[in-house]
Amino acid sequence: MVERTVMRVSEVGAPLEANLPPVRAVLSVGEVARRSGLAVSAIHFYEAQGFIKSARTAGNQRRYPREVLRRVAVIKVAQRIGIPLSVIREALLTLPKGRTPTAKDWRNLSKRWKEVLDERIDRLVQLRDSLNGCIGCGCLSLKVCPLRNPADALGSEGPGPRLL
Repeated sequence: MVERTVMRVSEVGAPLEANLPPVRAVLSVGEVARRSGLAVSAIHFYEAQGFIKSARTAGNQRRYPREVLRRVAVIKVAQRIGIPLSVIREALLTLPKGRTPTAKDWRNLSKRWKEVLDERIDRLVQLRDSLNGCIGCGCLSLKVCPLRNPADALGSEGPGPRLL
C-alpha cells in the first residue's frame, strides 16, 4: 500500500498546516459534543447503549477516537429518518472497529434502512387512505365502517387498532 501525504498550500505558497490546529487522535466528550451538535448527555447515552466507545485517561476522563464523529453522524441521520435504536445498534455492529465508516459502509447501511423506510411509507399511505373511513379499532360504532367487525372478532387479538 502506498501512503500519500497531501499538503495544502496557501495562495502565497506557505503550507496551510502551519495555520491549522494540530489534528488530535482522540477527543474529549466536550469536543465530540461540540463537533457533533449533541449534548454531552447524548454522547454518554450513546456510549452506555454501546453505539460508541471511549477510553479513560489516568484521571478517568473519557477520550473518544476521531472516527466517533462519523459514527455519531450515522446515528443522528438514522434517528432523523425514524430508524429505531435497536436497528441502529445492529447496523453499527456491522461496521469495522477502529476506523472511520466509509462511503461504502454507509451505502450498505442505507440499503438495509431503505427497506425499513419503504415498509413504513406503505403503512403510512394505508393509514392516510383509510382515515376518512375507519381506523380499524373494532368499535362497531360506525354504520358505514368498511372494516366492520361483527362479533368483535379482533377483540381477542388485544386492545387498540388491529387492522392497521
